[in-house]
Amino acid sequence: MGAAHFLNKIPMRKSRSLLLLTVAACALAASCSSLYYSSMEKLGKEKRDILVSRVKNVREDQEKAKEQFKTTLEAFQAVTGFDGGDLEKTYKKLNGEFEDAESRAKKVHERVDSVEKVAKDLFAEWEEEVGSIQDPKLKSKSRALLLDTRKRYAALMKKMRTAEKRMEPVLSAFRDQVLFLKHNLNARAIQSLKETTIEIDTEVTRLVQDLESSIQEADAFIAAMAV
Repeated sequence: MGAAHFLNKIPMRKSRSLLLLTVAACALAASCSSLYYSSMEKLGKEKRDILVSRVKNVREDQEKAKEQFKTTLEAFQAVTGFDGGDLEKTYKKLNGEFEDAESRAKKVHERVDSVEKVAKDLFAEWEEEVGSIQDPKLKSKSRALLLDTRKRYAALMKKMRTAEKRMEPVLSAFRDQVLFLKHNLNARAIQSLKETTIEIDTEVTRLVQDLESSIQEADAFIAAMAV
């Protein structure tokens, strides 16, 4: 018995709950793509809606990542001005900020991958459906819209991936400093990080600019898809 047929046999309230569970369970599994999309359609969500929703998720997580990287940089800058106190506590706070930044970066990566997956499926379906349209004028209009959407998506994905890649060298620099402090937990080691922190400041500034550019592109894409 097929999944869709099975769901149709379940009372409405239980069916909706099961759909939500199915969606949650299959969202990240490639083998569940068909069932996932089928379940979302029953909830009134087509691939186009899913794409927009995932772009919004990326936008939100990029905004959070931007703020976290700025906060982490501020924590490193504060450490270089260390003039006495609990070194162990200072190190732990710094390491915590770094781990938060690392977690934010990972989330952005996962979100961008999820956008790429649904976009690929959407465009494949759209291309197939355009081929089945018999009216020449409607077919031409649909294909033109498809090409325009692909173009907008390509511009969006380029900026998303650029911002995503910019995170790794910043994280690497943060990671190096945290490990250095872990192995050399003394005031002299902290003072020696000042020059490196200035370099990281430049990298974080570039990262923030790339994230903001990606966020703006996401806003434009979301607005265009709503038309």
